[in-house]
Amino acid sequence: MQELIRVSDLTYHYMSNTTVLSNINLSINEGEYIALIGPNGCGKTTLIRHFNALLQPTSGDVTVGGLNTRNSKNIMEIRRLIGMIFQNPDNQIVGMSVEEDIAFGPGNLGLSMHEMRRRVDAAMDMTGLKGLAKRPPHTLSGGQKQLLAMAGLLAMEPKLIALDEPTASLDQEGKKIVLGLIKELNARGIAIIHITHNMEEAALADRALVMDKGEIIADGSTADILSRVEWLKTLGLAPPRISELLWTLQQQGEDLNGHIFTVETAAQEISALLKRVRGSEHV
Repeated sequence: MQELIRVSDLTYHYMSNTTVLSNINLSINEGEYIALIGPNGCGKTTLIRHFNALLQPTSGDVTVGGLNTRNSKNIMEIRRLIGMIFQNPDNQIVGMSVEEDIAFGPGNLGLSMHEMRRRVDAAMDMTGLKGLAKRPPHTLSGGQKQLLAMAGLLAMEPKLIALDEPTASLDQEGKKIVLGLIKELNARGIAIIHITHNMEEAALADRALVMDKGEIIADGSTADILSRVEWLKTLGLAPPRISELLWTLQQQGEDLNGHIFTVETAAQEISALLKRVRGSEHV
């Protein structure tokens, strides 16, 4: 896979000289699906704000597609390549209607009307908003507003979308819709970085980055990291419930796969365990 973002010796201080990020080194490739997890205040949001030049490093460098975020001439292209979604979609809505809001970003790229129309229609199709094109955004549900924010980014045709707790304020149905779209976008080749405190959501990713006190303390497969139940608890993170259940059974001497996060697969694993136990009882 081709590298999209490179973070080299990134350190960031607030104006108070408080260190928020310390010596971050990181490479992110096109098409990856990454969960970014860690306790509150560990620097997750600050880190992703460097990816599209919302913040500048105190020291070190961030490059996107080979473009250094320190160079002001690169910022427009970097922000086209890297889209950002935050917890509150109301903060990202600027248009008077759904389609007008989606068109805002492409309109700043100097595209032809035909190309803008194509992108807006494609983004509405992908997010299921086409039937709401003329609706004022304030009349949408929370989940629909988050889809609208994502549609506005999709119309920019980004290489990566970074999402900061995008489901935090949504009901279960809204969460399901947004998470489904995230998975679909990644399947289409868009890289995803998803900040979340919900480990079931994190389990959807292929790779996990764990932060604590401004540093990346783990980087590996999601299956490996989320199976480290005791360690996650020391960080104040709640492991996936299924992972914790299987881990508890393992501690009791049962031979189980701890790298499982779906209800269906866990049910199969436990069913196989019960068959083995029943079989041994008849020996």
